[in-house]
Amino acid sequence: MSQKKEGVRFAGTAEQEAALKSVIAELKDTKGALMPILQKAQEIYGYLPIEVQTMISDETGIPLEKIYGVSTFYSQFSLQPKGQYRISVCLGTACYVKGSGEIFKKLEELLGITNGECTPDGKFSLDSCRCVGACGLAPVMMINDEVYGRLTVDDIPGILAKY
Repeated sequence: MSQKKEGVRFAGTAEQEAALKSVIAELKDTKGALMPILQKAQEIYGYLPIEVQTMISDETGIPLEKIYGVSTFYSQFSLQPKGQYRISVCLGTACYVKGSGEIFKKLEELLGITNGECTPDGKFSLDSCRCVGACGLAPVMMINDEVYGRLTVDDIPGILAKY
């Protein structure tokens, strides 16, 4: 039952590549340039796929392994694209105790993706987080900047249908 899931294909543009190369040319001789280059690359592409990491390696001479290590170490970087609608479910203590784990499972089931992934059509991405600061509304999820609180598993299909 192990089937390969089809993810979102990398589709960088010539403009994005030119912007990245410009940033690299400007920063590559600066001490500690990798972090700002990765941050700018993520701004340009929205995430850091292997194709972008390889470009950075080719242009800077920094080994791909080091770039990958930094990209995966810092939580600000994402190796997966984010969807048009970014769903974030709080799995902090207050939300988890009130059932956010079940809400997360229902979203995984309905969307066919898991934590950190994006639907193949690029519409939804799913992430867990630790606290959104709305513990009184537990369990809570956010879709982009909209907060949904006091959720039940039965609320999820109706909420997704709005998008």
